Amino acid sequence: MKLLILSFYYQPDLSAGSFRSTALVDALLKRLPVDAHIELITTLPNRYSTFTSAAPELEEHPRLTVRRVALPAHKSGMIDQAKAFLVYANTVRKIIKDKRHDLVYATSSRLMTAVLGALIARKQKAPLYLDIRDIFVDTIKDVLPKKLVWLMKPILSLLERFAITSAKKVNLVSEGFYPYFKSRYPDQSYSFFTNGIDSEFLSAQPLETTVSSPKVMDVVYAGNIGEGQGLHHIVPFLAKQLEGVLRFRVIGDGGRLALLREAITAQGCTNVELLTPVKRDELIQIYQSADVLFLHLNDYDAFRKVLPSKLFEYAALGKPIWAGISGYAANFVSMHIENAAVFEPCDVAAGVKALETLTIATSPRHAFVEHFDRSSIMREMSEDVLSLLETT
Repeated sequence: MKLLILSFYYQPDLSAGSFRSTALVDALLKRLPVDAHIELITTLPNRYSTFTSAAPELEEHPRLTVRRVALPAHKSGMIDQAKAFLVYANTVRKIIKDKRHDLVYATSSRLMTAVLGALIARKQKAPLYLDIRDIFVDTIKDVLPKKLVWLMKPILSLLERFAITSAKKVNLVSEGFYPYFKSRYPDQSYSFFTNGIDSEFLSAQPLETTVSSPKVMDVVYAGNIGEGQGLHHIVPFLAKQLEGVLRFRVIGDGGRLALLREAITAQGCTNVELLTPVKRDELIQIYQSADVLFLHLNDYDAFRKVLPSKLFEYAALGKPIWAGISGYAANFVSMHIENAAVFEPCDVAAGVKALETLTIATSPRHAFVEHFDRSSIMREMSEDVLSLLETT
């Protein structure tokens, strides 16, 4: 039995896709028979140009082969990303040429990994399981110029249809995606295995409640700094209005970092510190030292459907959460996460009011942690993936 897994990101890279794929592979290896083999094709760490971590191009284990494709140096622009993906796709096709797999799994946020998985699965006549982490066709209308959307959307819609209809099963990371896909592909079979809390965060969760009264609140954001997060529209303005009340530490990289810097300078902020990405063990220590953890998504319709993976690691550490989010994510927070204040994206006044409702304390969130343990979610998802083999 041979399985092919396509994941553009994989450990030790820093991204939701990397952490998710790593956990799924671990779960699959526990369930697969001893004579089964997984071939995973990913890339050398490339999520951020400012973060590098050593990883071999070829990694052999008894039942797992990891192949990492070297990509050209790139930033976060769409052209650079397209070039990088073409290198990945061409290399994947060369690697799997003349091979036969019993199952193809692809996890995709920017659509094309899903399309690549569909092409391979059709050629090999193997069942395809798609893990969809974003609605790329829906997102581009908000983040790209209208003329470019007019040109690209019909083509991307066809590619999306090809990928989704090629799959035997589609998993949606956010249930907020379901109305979009159900209306377009009503005959497809869907599952909903969301993101979850990794073991590093489970072991770092607080055991008891501790209340703090800082003179100046330490507010931390960690993650991508792109158009999707829209930090340049909110952080400098909150920081300026709350000077003397808080200081921001923003940890990450991305395509809107320069705009964020410019906005900080324009507002004359002295209470925002920009830091480069760090490894998870160091990041957890930074989270634990913070008073409040901050999250924000830009004010676009497409982002009303998403569920940020960041929420899970934030919530596990018991810190107050201050989140500029709407739609499904806002409903998820109100339903599952205590001591979290939600406000409408890009609304500075609402953000200030939301902050005032938080209790500055670290408290365990036992029910949340138990429900969203990543290992449990991935165990169930691995069963769902392997069920396709039983029906072929």
